[in-house]
Amino acid sequence: MSNSVVVMGCGWLGLAVAEKLIEEGYHVKGSTTSKTKIDLLKEKQIQPFLIRLSEKEITGNCSSFFEGANTIIINIPPKLRKGQKENYVQKMQLVHQELLKSNIRKVLFVSSTSVYGAIEGDVFENTSPQPSTESGKQLLEAEQIFQNSTDFETTILRFGGLIGNERHPIKMLTGRTNLSNGNHPVNLIHLNDCVGIIFQILEENWWNEIINGVHPEHPSKKEYYTSKALKMNLLAPTYLENKDIKGKKIIPFFLENVKKYKFTTTL
Repeated sequence: MSNSVVVMGCGWLGLAVAEKLIEEGYHVKGSTTSKTKIDLLKEKQIQPFLIRLSEKEITGNCSSFFEGANTIIINIPPKLRKGQKENYVQKMQLVHQELLKSNIRKVLFVSSTSVYGAIEGDVFENTSPQPSTESGKQLLEAEQIFQNSTDFETTILRFGGLIGNERHPIKMLTGRTNLSNGNHPVNLIHLNDCVGIIFQILEENWWNEIINGVHPEHPSKKEYYTSKALKMNLLAPTYLENKDIKGKKIIPFFLENVKKYKFTTTL
């Protein structure tokens, strides 16, 4: 079915995307690693599959999961925080090998602006990534697995910091003191726009692209998080005095200038 889509990873973002696609008349298969989430996916009319990825194998019925679809949204973030270590690239190589056995030929790979690393100034889609974290390095390598494969039309969607539905970085920053880089710009995006952008990619066939998924407003961290703390009745974080106004500003050039995408939700 041309309107049958596979969402690999129905977490915070994947579930919202799947719900939107169902609403718009798509047939959606979704994967989860948790048996307890199967009923939730069924409730939302998402055909559920228990698929678990490790560095050595994929457990679950991939052939049935991929069957009948021509598009996959890969939304599996690397587990490299809080001391966790994994070979994310190896996991994505396994996914790539399984996809080659299927009829899926369009891949939307959800990545992160962490691939740009500590570059300073304005960052566009054609800026050469310089990842500095392990997560950023592995994400960039994973992007290339699909981009370099002539079997697929691949679009890479690099999201900034995700906010929405009770998820907001101020909750981790509240009350913290002596934070650095207060003059650096924020690079964030609301869940509503994440979903909207993914829907547009599918609807309008924006394939073989690299897209910066970041809201075009970039207030300074100090200004933005102080304001958010006040609105949410939280203790504002404090920043070290610093006149340095460097940092990176990630520009959603493709969305704004090429496709005239209208962001729907303010930061």
